[in-house]
Amino acid sequence: MDLDAFRELLTPRGQEALTAAAETAGDDPVAAVTRLRKSYDAGLTSAALTQAGLRRRAREKFGSDADLMYFTQAGLEQATRREVADHRTRRVAPGSRVADVCCGIGGDLLALARAGCVVEAVDADPLTAAVARANAEALGFGDRVSVRTADASSLDPAAFDVLFADPARRTARGRTFDPMGYSPPWPDVLEMVAKATSACLKVAPGIPYEFVPAGAEAEWVSYKGDVKEAVIWCGALAGETDRRATILPSGDTMTPDPHLGQAEVGPVGRYIYEPDGAAIRAHLVAEIAATVEGRLLDPHIAYITGDVAARTPWASRYEVHETLPFSLKRLRAALRERGVGNVTIKKRGSAVDVDRLRKDLRLSGDKSAVVILTRIIDRPFAFICNPG
Repeated sequence: MDLDAFRELLTPRGQEALTAAAETAGDDPVAAVTRLRKSYDAGLTSAALTQAGLRRRAREKFGSDADLMYFTQAGLEQATRREVADHRTRRVAPGSRVADVCCGIGGDLLALARAGCVVEAVDADPLTAAVARANAEALGFGDRVSVRTADASSLDPAAFDVLFADPARRTARGRTFDPMGYSPPWPDVLEMVAKATSACLKVAPGIPYEFVPAGAEAEWVSYKGDVKEAVIWCGALAGETDRRATILPSGDTMTPDPHLGQAEVGPVGRYIYEPDGAAIRAHLVAEIAATVEGRLLDPHIAYITGDVAARTPWASRYEVHETLPFSLKRLRAALRERGVGNVTIKKRGSAVDVDRLRKDLRLSGDKSAVVILTRIIDRPFAFICNPG
């Protein structure tokens, strides 16, 4: 979809086409095209059907708002889901003037506007900026949001209460994990931060720790067990800790315990705990181990073991039924003896190809089990477990 095709969607005739396209949900694609082509030309038919499909996919991230919003394929993939954006926005005071220097399709600026902030946003891509502007209008935030096509450097961070930046992490060659390959590059982002009273930087959860600026707070956020992003809070928005993990939708948050050292390492107990990924990225495994009265299986791998059936939102618990030095033959025999035909395989610190292993096990029983693959002091092990 190009900019002209998108603008046509915003016209009264384009809105009619969008309504008609939404009514084709579930239809065969050829039938849907044939139905719309009776009333609309090929370009508008294609744009309306594409937009209707993106809106259906976007409901998982944006809920009912998705039916009013506009999307591009790349913009939807990169957009922050509403629950995560709303969590981040709670730290920004209502009424704040916010500069959003890489606004994308507007998922974050919508959360800021919903919280009462006034947002001036830019994006270097004209189509993306047009989509963000249309989304603000569609959801009734046009009076709090302005969007224009411009580079991030066109906004002066010193003129705002908060700088918000979500540098693009996708290039023509695909996703990049190197902050120096972000757009704008990391040094340019930090130059803007230096001029800002406070800043919120949304980055990939795997950002190398050395890229977090001194004095900032890094927060890793997971949603229903999946790590979604890291947020770097700078200036007046930084808290009194250097790192934090947060899990959504509960909103539980964890920071380092200054009285804890490294977690102890010890033998396999009755249970294995798998910490939430946000806590792992925030280096808070020792805090979780203390919570469940556990210890690490290996000093370098984030699996905790213990003998207490503790419950915590920060880790999944599995009861260990059998411990095996890893070999395909032994594992297959043990699972067959238990009548296991359905297996969930988890691994950390293991080089085993999970898809290949699942095929090679050739299981056929009617019971289920969890197999945890890991390494203990360079020796590979398999644990046959059930959720505990």
